[in-house]
Amino acid sequence: MSEENYQPETLALRAGGVQSQFHEHSEALFLTSSFTFDSAEQASRRFIGEEPGNIYSRFTNPTVTMFEQRLAALEGAEQCVATASGMSAILACCMGLLKAGDHVIASQSIFGSTVNLFNTVLKKFGVETTFVSATDVREWQAAVRPNTKLFFLETPSNPLTEVSDIAAIAAVAKACGAPLAVDNCFCTPILQRPLELGADIVIHSATKYIDGQGRVLGGAVLGSRKLMEPVYGFLRTTGPTMSAFNAWVFLKGIETLKLRMEAHSANALQLAQWLEQQPNVARVFYPGLPSHPQHALALKQQKTGGGIVAFEVKGGKAAAWRVIDSTRLLSITANLGDTKSTITHPATTTHARISPEARAAAGIGDGLIRIAVGLEAVVDIQNDLARGL
Repeated sequence: MSEENYQPETLALRAGGVQSQFHEHSEALFLTSSFTFDSAEQASRRFIGEEPGNIYSRFTNPTVTMFEQRLAALEGAEQCVATASGMSAILACCMGLLKAGDHVIASQSIFGSTVNLFNTVLKKFGVETTFVSATDVREWQAAVRPNTKLFFLETPSNPLTEVSDIAAIAAVAKACGAPLAVDNCFCTPILQRPLELGADIVIHSATKYIDGQGRVLGGAVLGSRKLMEPVYGFLRTTGPTMSAFNAWVFLKGIETLKLRMEAHSANALQLAQWLEQQPNVARVFYPGLPSHPQHALALKQQKTGGGIVAFEVKGGKAAAWRVIDSTRLLSITANLGDTKSTITHPATTTHARISPEARAAAGIGDGLIRIAVGLEAVVDIQNDLARGL
């Protein structure tokens, strides 16, 4: 199919189709570790890249390829490299593009494990990272060095839903010759397409909204074929590979992605508006609210505010834990993007392993609660929270 002529909801159903000789209507699941060849000569051509085709499921599998092609079509990317998890996607991107002595500029408002990846794993290999404001473009400009080789941000951020100006930061990155990687996990390509805004790389934890039902782990790195070549080379050699079964689950999840993201967003906006009216809530963080500092920017580069709502309760950690422990409907878990609403305390879960100073710099206080708003009736979510509030 000529993918450029179709809308996202059509691409989510039809893009990346690879049929076997049985002409199946639903995507086939190829559970095999390796693939056979017609001859020794064909095997040789496949291994050295002279002939396309499947070799070994660590780096070539038809089901995984279907997922990669479908997500690439949705993001408007030339190539997608699927990985075993969202964190392995970030690792593959960094290990493929960086070397000892390189410098990274990253938003300080990113997932705690991503902070640890830059501060511990990559640091051991001689890669230095400077963390800057997610919203102040001047800090990105001031942090540039001659050896800066990558810009990294997530927008909206986890958990405060800060919205970064992708186009403005992309301009700074391009001026110094470094690619900009954007974690698009919170929005998915249904709500935001970073490549169209000037980003060079898009990263996903497919575990979240792309699956949508909390079933399997997976990640993806997307961009031009030139940028993805070393990322794919890292995956082929080291093997942080997406399983065929997980890819098949993601293909099924993508089919309903547009419907779910619209429903998540509608529920989240309604819940955020209700939370702003609660006397024990000090502040609500949601890009769809006029009170959000980057509300105008969010309206410009996102289709909706998304499905994540964070709010700060009065009384610090004790009050936040009381709200969480009083719920009977919401799932107390750090995962997000599920059809079921989830609730967590970022300071002691997702961002517990970073320093108190880093948490403070990112604005993550002890009274902060994050909710990934699911598809339940909003009134039921409100009633569940009201018990603790």
